[in-house]
Amino acid sequence: MTSTAGLIARYLADLGCRHAFGIPGGEVLAIIDALRRHGIGFTLVKHENSAGFMAEGIWHGTGKPAILVATIGPGLTNAVNTIANASQEQVPLVVLTGCVDPVDRLSYTHQVIDHQAVLRPLVKSSFEVTDGNVPAMMEQVLTAMLSDPPGPIHIDLPVKLAEKPQPDSAIASLIPPVRPTLTDRDLITGVTARIDRAERPVMIVGLEVLYHQAEGIVADFAIANAIPVITTYKAKGVLAEDHPLALGGAGLSPKADRLIMPLLAASDCILLVGYDPIEMRVGWRDPWPDPALVIEFAATTRRHGMHRAGIEIVGDIGQMLGAIGAELKGGNRRWPNGEALALRADLKSAFAPQSEWGPAAIFAAARRLAPRNAIATADSGAHRILLSQQWECFRPRDLRQSSAFCTMGVSVPLAAGSKLAEPGRAVIAFVGDAGLEMGIGELATLRDLGLAVVIIVLVDRSLALIEMKQRASGLANTGVDFAPTDFAAITRAYGGDAYDVEDMQDFEAALSSALKAPRFSVIACSIDQRSYDGLI
Repeated sequence: MTSTAGLIARYLADLGCRHAFGIPGGEVLAIIDALRRHGIGFTLVKHENSAGFMAEGIWHGTGKPAILVATIGPGLTNAVNTIANASQEQVPLVVLTGCVDPVDRLSYTHQVIDHQAVLRPLVKSSFEVTDGNVPAMMEQVLTAMLSDPPGPIHIDLPVKLAEKPQPDSAIASLIPPVRPTLTDRDLITGVTARIDRAERPVMIVGLEVLYHQAEGIVADFAIANAIPVITTYKAKGVLAEDHPLALGGAGLSPKADRLIMPLLAASDCILLVGYDPIEMRVGWRDPWPDPALVIEFAATTRRHGMHRAGIEIVGDIGQMLGAIGAELKGGNRRWPNGEALALRADLKSAFAPQSEWGPAAIFAAARRLAPRNAIATADSGAHRILLSQQWECFRPRDLRQSSAFCTMGVSVPLAAGSKLAEPGRAVIAFVGDAGLEMGIGELATLRDLGLAVVIIVLVDRSLALIEMKQRASGLANTGVDFAPTDFAAITRAYGGDAYDVEDMQDFEAALSSALKAPRFSVIACSIDQRSYDGLI
């Protein structure tokens, strides 16, 4: 016999879960102990919001879902932001909560809210565990979590039921996602002919390629057919960005869009490959003049309304692109006037540092000094937009961020989860001063876990991106500026290595030292307010 919590833990362990994050409360003690007994380690964080971001880092690093554990009421509501992030970022996340038993809710209301009502708009499936329903429930929720598109699921376990014995039962096999394959010969022939005829094709690649594990197929397809590749920020590195066909990431920078949009307008065949426009700014609404020129390979039928495509093919992205690629003759006369190569050069020039100090110079130096396989994470704000244009990725998931939900407070815990998952790789978190202040308690988590994460904080004492928008709208400066924080003193108090830098020489010395340190480091880079003007 095993407990109800133990049976749930067995399912999660069988799925490959090895990490859980959260803050204990009385209602989840049995859950945490059951996870421990089944080989799933529990990490104490300082806020439930960070638990979900650390879990996401595990997912990117291992390909296995991780678990967010939240206690009743405020524990759960603290986690709503990170669960919403997992939904929009398409991250499989197991949310385990404890709740008051149904019989007690009739006469006991302390901290009691309807957990399922709160989370249903955000999760793919939500169940309250009842006696005897665990096998059927786990099969349903875990299958939902991993099916296209992946996302968070929620399991609410009543306190008394958690410890109730359940009969041992074999773990049911999860139903793997069933993805249609492309076998329509007429469609294959027609699409192949269109691509072969194209002189100016371009590919736009998105995050669905990652969870279909089609990165290699996409890169081979682009190279074999000499098709330049634009990616969303999530898909950076699907084609190594030092390849001549790689045009880098796009999504939130009007400066980049002004260069990219003319190429799309000139294209005679646009291939959308796993491209979900949830990462894109409003300027990417109907961005091409003729939808008839667009061929879309998608994981699910599109209902977003952001763009239209002449041909939409839904199913397994790798298989579909492979079926088309096997029939193609291969690229030869692509972009005969060299527009794609010119765009690559123009983008590099547009985002190259124009001064010896400032965010662009800092990011360029960090990329140069960091190992080629370094993982970077970014918080939301002006720095993220610039970093996403500058930071070259040489394989998928080298740059991790919230690019659909665009929440603040993500960079440091996402870096922590990434370092836990891949301890042999350098991990650098880029964050603004407001973003670091939002979750500064997680420095203690880095200390307690012994994680040698490097944090580069851009100190401009302003919500820079919002200040730019406020100013552009002709509005008074309100609620965006704040007093400076002594990040070095705080870092030392938390047990990390601290650096205050104001010029490139000191920054390069600090980063070189931090990359070798056995503990976490914070490099506080003092920059002028309005440093991002003209850069993004």
